[in-house]
Amino acid sequence: MSRSSPFHPRRSALSTAAPVDRSRVLDTLVNNLAGMAYRCVDDARWTLRFVSHGCLELTGYAPAELVDSDGISWEELTFAEDRMRVRAGIRAAVAVGRRFSVQYRIVTRDGTIKWVIERGIAVADEAGAPVIEGFVEDVTRLHETMEALEQAELRYRHIFEHASEGIFQTTRDGRYLAANPALARIYGYATPEELIADLADIEHQLYVNDSRRDEFRRLLEANDEVINFESEVFRRDGSRIWISENAHVVHGPAGEFLCYEGTVQDITERRNYQEQLERQANHDLLTGLPNRNLLGDRLEQSIMRAERLGYFLAVVFLDLDNFKFVNDSLGHAAGDRLLVEIAGRLRHCLRSADTVARLGGDEFVLLLNDHYRISSIIAVLERVLVDVGRAVVLDGREFQVGASLGVALHPQDGDDAESLLKHADVAMYAAKNRGRNNFQFFTRELNQMAEERLNLESALRAALEQEEFDVHFQAKVDHRRRIVGAEALARWHHASLGTVSPDRFIPIAEDNGLNVPLSHLILRRAIAAAAAWAPLHDRPVRVAVNLSPKLFLADDLVGRVATLLREAGLPPERVELEITESVLLGDSERAVRILSEFKELGVALALDDFGTGYSSLSYLRRLPVDIIKIDRSLVTGIERDEEVAMIARAVISLGQSLRKTVVAEGVEDAAQFDFLRYQGCNEFQGYLLARPLPADDFAALLERSGGQL
Repeated sequence: MSRSSPFHPRRSALSTAAPVDRSRVLDTLVNNLAGMAYRCVDDARWTLRFVSHGCLELTGYAPAELVDSDGISWEELTFAEDRMRVRAGIRAAVAVGRRFSVQYRIVTRDGTIKWVIERGIAVADEAGAPVIEGFVEDVTRLHETMEALEQAELRYRHIFEHASEGIFQTTRDGRYLAANPALARIYGYATPEELIADLADIEHQLYVNDSRRDEFRRLLEANDEVINFESEVFRRDGSRIWISENAHVVHGPAGEFLCYEGTVQDITERRNYQEQLERQANHDLLTGLPNRNLLGDRLEQSIMRAERLGYFLAVVFLDLDNFKFVNDSLGHAAGDRLLVEIAGRLRHCLRSADTVARLGGDEFVLLLNDHYRISSIIAVLERVLVDVGRAVVLDGREFQVGASLGVALHPQDGDDAESLLKHADVAMYAAKNRGRNNFQFFTRELNQMAEERLNLESALRAALEQEEFDVHFQAKVDHRRRIVGAEALARWHHASLGTVSPDRFIPIAEDNGLNVPLSHLILRRAIAAAAAWAPLHDRPVRVAVNLSPKLFLADDLVGRVATLLREAGLPPERVELEITESVLLGDSERAVRILSEFKELGVALALDDFGTGYSSLSYLRRLPVDIIKIDRSLVTGIERDEEVAMIARAVISLGQSLRKTVVAEGVEDAAQFDFLRYQGCNEFQGYLLARPLPADDFAALLERSGGQL
């Protein structure tokens, strides 16, 4: 018996099955497809010979309404604007015997516009006549999706091309895949293509600090994004700008890395503005030096460094000598130029590890770091004094200012910033009191003196408010020792401090701007007192008042003096106003104008401290002054020092030549009086002749002596 296969029965079954009805299968397939199968004639109406049942869902028309119909035709169903394009596309394919595929719009029974795609081919029908057979499918949803994608891509492309921010895609290893025109402009390229071609290594070509690319990549790998990542980068021409980047990692469908994508902003202007604000907050606008804010930070760092290394830190408080004279005389512009010059010299004196800061006005602070010997600190201080003391040319004239330096050392004079600055300030005042243009180290004794000075300043302010000052008068005599006038001098007796000498309170008043109200108080008191003095025979007794430079240059001083004279009933010729030449070195035209107004008022004018300034001779000829007062420094020692005597003779001779009254101050012995009298000096003042007296005592002296001393 032969073996049989288990599949033989199936083969047998198949072999006995009924043959497939191909027409039935085709009819079922055609009428159940989502779309419309058709046969049509290539005529003007696209006359339909056959349509499948799908035409109802596609067009809203039943097959009977479309086939061989004189009513609605496929040409009419085709959207009017698409008809010519559709016919041209189909006929071009038919002409060469190939299949066609054309996409267009149709209008359904209810007026809905649908997008369809028609695919077909020209064939011969059963009679051999040419017809077109094909299939029409509704692709409205697909078309809308594609159109939305196109619109989205168009919008993205428009944003990409026209954004003000730079947009990029880069590889992980630092190559550009895409860049927009804004990014090209930011980096100095004409086109994105040039940027992509040139910047092949972002890490080393773009970033000034190439470690920034490593940090950028590290943040992206850790967080999948970076926000406001700021870096300094090179532009194509080598210039530098600051940028801010926002970026994220782009992943593929399977989570694989595709690229880095992000945006770039040029923040150079903002960064520069921030740096400017920070600089203004931490640096002096005039000199560019660190200001008080930055000094505090530097000082704290210096203290920590000194404690760590065990070296000395020297905190030096520096105050310019004679700066006030230059500033008041030549004006603030010249004063500013002087400060800038001194700041440059101080920078030159110090090392890069040191600090020079400006606190304000003419006050500077130096931080001298890393010194292990006091002698090396002293060497720096001596160099500072030499450099600051060099002549400065302002407005074509040469000046020397000098400096007073106070030094506090860490750790012995303080272990915190406040203590060191305070003690350096105390030492600086000691340097000023010891002749200026020197340096002094802090001691406990100096600290006590500083406390006394602060107390004195507070008491001085209160005394001015309460008008606790008295006015004493020192007689001036002629060569016959007859009283011709008196100088008004401020005197102060404090309830707890006792009598405070002018040598103590006048410098404090000048340093703190209190000399203006003090001068005005003395002027008012002196005029009121002089009004009570009776004339001596044919000689009126004049009162002399020294005006501070600030009071002299104050607005309407002439008017105020005139008012005081009128209220006191004192003739103007009984008043003598003393000025120093410092009022002439600033706005000299204004000073001369004020002097001329005083002359018109009728008061006498005196130039005080003659022979001690810089420019008396150049101004003296054109000044409307009546009197020059020889400074006491040219009187002391005149009887035994030939050089002093020679200068005094020259000054007296000059005054005589210019027809000025010459007054000698500080005459303390007969030899001085005799010498000056024989040289032709006109008036004399000093302890030899009379000491300053209270107003009532001076009035009594006039009555008792009859004006003769």
